[in-house]
Amino acid sequence: MYNKILTVFSLTFVIVSCSELQDVVNTIPDQVGTNPTMIANGLRQALEFGIDKQVNKLTQKDGFYKNNLVKILLPEELQKVDQTLRDIGLSSLADKGLKLLNRAAEDAVKEATPIFIKAVKDITFNDAKNILLGNDYAATSYLKNKTNQALYLKFNPVIKKSFNKVGADQVWTTIINKYNTVPFVKKVNPDLTDYVTKEALKGVYKMIGIEERKIRNNINARTTTLLKQVFALQD
Repeated sequence: MYNKILTVFSLTFVIVSCSELQDVVNTIPDQVGTNPTMIANGLRQALEFGIDKQVNKLTQKDGFYKNNLVKILLPEELQKVDQTLRDIGLSSLADKGLKLLNRAAEDAVKEATPIFIKAVKDITFNDAKNILLGNDYAATSYLKNKTNQALYLKFNPVIKKSFNKVGADQVWTTIINKYNTVPFVKKVNPDLTDYVTKEALKGVYKMIGIEERKIRNNINARTTTLLKQVFALQD
């Protein structure tokens, strides 16, 4: 939904010059019969809807593992581990290890909503104008800038705990030990907690960005009076 507002912003940017667009921004409050605070509130509302929808998808079982857009694959140094295990008949072990990485990400994303909601609540009217004048990913970029560090700090211990809870640490110890016993291979010992944390963050922002693009192009997604009024300006 926040994408809807951004659609208005982006399409308007294509049609008019920057100076003309600034005039549009400045006159929005009068045209919708409200004030700058309410416009910012409308953007907050749209962001909250979009975040709630996309974050919830990722927290479900297989929210990462069965979503090819964000599925966490092995880091480069472990891809050869995966292939080697499959070559020697240990495909089931390789599959289990991959699934557990994604399970940990699903657990971590459950911690994201409060941080996102705080970032949304902190949006000012100036933030809203910057998003309005920004590119197709202005809202996603805003959230990433505001939340990336806090989410990393929140995700990392959750993923580490999840590894312990589901036995991923033991599985991966077994996987890596088995691989390291294969003759003539270079031994590996990657930091999987850091890797999965960063991949989980990429997945969250990617899904929000996808929702942003979808709303930009879906006029039927204008589900509140304020959004309808704002998008009417673009129409």
